[in-house]
Amino acid sequence: MREYLFMALIAAAVTYLLVPLVRRFAIRIGAMPEIRDRDVHTTPTPRLGGLAMYGGLVAGLLVASELTNTGEALADSDGQPVLALIIGGGLITVTGFLDDWWGMDPFIKLAGQIAAAGVLVYYGLRLTYIPLPKDWGGSTSLDYTLSTIITILVVVVAINAVNFVDGLDGLAAGIVCIAGMATWAYSIFLKQSITGDRITTTAAITAVLIGTCLGFLPHNFHPAKIFMGDTGAMLIGLVLASSIVTVTPVDPSVIEGINRFGVLLPLLVPAAVLVLPLIDLITAVVRRTSYGMSPFAPDRGHLHHRLMDIGHSHRQSVLIMYAWAFLFAFGIFAMSAIGVPVLLFPVMILLALGVLVMMAAPRWRRRARALRDRAGDDDGPPTGPMPPIVPEAESRRQLPPESGPAQERASAERNPVIPAFPSRP
Repeated sequence: MREYLFMALIAAAVTYLLVPLVRRFAIRIGAMPEIRDRDVHTTPTPRLGGLAMYGGLVAGLLVASELTNTGEALADSDGQPVLALIIGGGLITVTGFLDDWWGMDPFIKLAGQIAAAGVLVYYGLRLTYIPLPKDWGGSTSLDYTLSTIITILVVVVAINAVNFVDGLDGLAAGIVCIAGMATWAYSIFLKQSITGDRITTTAAITAVLIGTCLGFLPHNFHPAKIFMGDTGAMLIGLVLASSIVTVTPVDPSVIEGINRFGVLLPLLVPAAVLVLPLIDLITAVVRRTSYGMSPFAPDRGHLHHRLMDIGHSHRQSVLIMYAWAFLFAFGIFAMSAIGVPVLLFPVMILLALGVLVMMAAPRWRRRARALRDRAGDDDGPPTGPMPPIVPEAESRRQLPPESGPAQERASAERNPVIPAFPSRP
């Protein structure tokens, strides 16, 4: 446990200290584009924060490889996880850097993502088989070709899911940090019952990922001083995907006796930690293609945009998304680890309803205000200061003369002209 805390602290410290240097560099080269229609910030903000995150990631991985227990597990693990993440992460960071600075065609960026995922496969970070319960036919072994294809697909989807959800200050870093915590807790839970270098590798990767995100958040939380950009979003998406790849191939028969739903853990937890970014990714693709747009075409219809459109502030929208990510990730993990007690289901339902109420509260307040305005002011006399009473003679002097187009038109139509102030009898 101390080793995980140490590597997380190293990654956090290096990331935190590198951010001011990266910010100055981004401003100097002009990597702070103008405000776009879909943006929610109001002033140009430098990007390229992912460069600092990559520095923290590399520092954390190198420290982890030198520690006693973790270093031995990383050395004996299938493949070379440290080298894979340093090279693959470097490739995806360069791709994001060029996109944040100059702009890049979406398909060229997709090619960079596939290449980075291919680096992970080349160095042994890949799915060797898909764990399934016995009732579903048991675990399915994958040959090298199918393993490569599925692993690259999982990594690319995770990268784009995190990239799509990166739209508010601190949102992507916080959600990935929560997802990393849930994956780390899952790996520690498994390690108490079974042994394996892949589980230790997952715990080390997620510990470094958590530290990297925590080191960046103080600079990125609203109001953000710097954005991670595609440089950082794609990087943490790649690292999160690699932790999922290393922890998923756990034989269900080994953990079948841990709890009632142990056989589903290897599939449920990876899906739960990515459920919010995946929902945003899927809805964005469906929305854009239904309007005849490219799936990569930017728009202002993401979940965080909708939260702000119904009345939530910037920070409230981010915290609500945090709550959803925590609810999904740790809810599935807790139900599996505890054995799903009956009382846990009402608690989960109440938590979900509470988040829904928070999401809809501004809309309800706006509807109630509109109904009051439509019904009129029936609450009695006004309570504010009354206007001064002007004498009749003075008010007559302030009014225009009672002759003009309106009076002439009324006379022509043989209608009586009623003066504003009739003479007294």
